[in-house]
Amino acid sequence: MILYSSNEMARLGCNECSGCSSCCQGMGESILLDPYDIFQLQAATGQTFAQLMQDKIELHVEEGLILPSIRMKDGTDVCGFLNQEGRCSIHTHRPGLCRLFPLGRNYDEKGLRYFLLEDACQMQNRTKIKIKKWLGIEALSKYEQFLIVWHDLRKEVRAQIVERQSDEYTQKINVMILDNLYQKTYDTSKDFYSQFEERRKVVMI
Repeated sequence: MILYSSNEMARLGCNECSGCSSCCQGMGESILLDPYDIFQLQAATGQTFAQLMQDKIELHVEEGLILPSIRMKDGTDVCGFLNQEGRCSIHTHRPGLCRLFPLGRNYDEKGLRYFLLEDACQMQNRTKIKIKKWLGIEALSKYEQFLIVWHDLRKEVRAQIVERQSDEYTQKINVMILDNLYQKTYDTSKDFYSQFEERRKVVMI
């Protein structure tokens, strides 16, 4: 597996998908949302977490940890943010996993790097593009550092859930994470990272 930094090139360019929305369909609960994604969705829609929960996102349990994910529409199994033309209505604020595709993230002692998910995208003859440009995220170094902190936090919480084997602890830590990092509305006019860091301090593992 070839690992890339954000300053390297990979075959990702797809002529802006040319109307294709295959990766926005049939994804089940796989598009998990981190706190930055919720910050972006609130900026794009003006809705609170509770309002988004009505029809756009849902809660997903994975290894004892409860996290929100994008909800697929009943019957059609497509993302609720696709418009009638099959295009993303929140493209500039789309979740990190949507930005990433067809890349994956790898976390190791060298930090965060990327790898190409071979054959994941149906588009043929993709062109090379710098990963940093493909992601299109301002202050990418801050975002990547946030992802590392968020990855480590989830990893530690899951380890504690397994070690303690306590329903009380599992419920308590999930409520703490959901309340502080997701449900409490972010101020989208202010810096996300400082808000996240303050809230993260409240989450006691």
